[in-house]
Amino acid sequence: MVPAPFIVLLDANVLFPFTLRDTLLRTAAVGFYQLRWSSQILDEMVRSLVDQGAMTAEKAAKLRAVMEREFPEAEVADYESLVAAMTNDEKDRHVAAAALKGGAQVIVTSNLRDFAALPEGIEAQAPDHFLGNLFDLDADAFVALLREQTGDLRNPPVTFDELLARLARSAPDTVAAIRAHVGAK
Repeated sequence: MVPAPFIVLLDANVLFPFTLRDTLLRTAAVGFYQLRWSSQILDEMVRSLVDQGAMTAEKAAKLRAVMEREFPEAEVADYESLVAAMTNDEKDRHVAAAALKGGAQVIVTSNLRDFAALPEGIEAQAPDHFLGNLFDLDADAFVALLREQTGDLRNPPVTFDELLARLARSAPDTVAAIRAHVGAK
């Protein structure tokens, strides 16, 4: 797949659920879209993973290091001067500013109401909507990616249906479309 010119910034809240994070990163890695985030977003991800007890501080730091190593082009910097001009929810203005600076067309977030007012050309999408759009781009490639994801999960092993059940927590409509597509074959 030729890397898409489409640029997407991931908010921290879509980076803490394991299956959702894994799927979003894998779709970026194979070129469904170009990934962006800021150091502040990754700081929030790490803090939330630790505070929610999802992983230790050491494991969260290691995860961040792997993400930064695998996606060196994702880091958006020098956006701070744009924060004051953002009109969305105050606590998430840094996200909108990073999206603007990074040239993102979409911010993927589980908290749409904090992104009701965005600069022209940037849209906030829930993970379900965004993943559904990716599925619609190339359903067979998307399903193949999920099957590969299933095969990579070994500790403990996860079946394709178990992966879909986990992904359905964040993307129920997308998973319904995947199940229909797989069942139709």
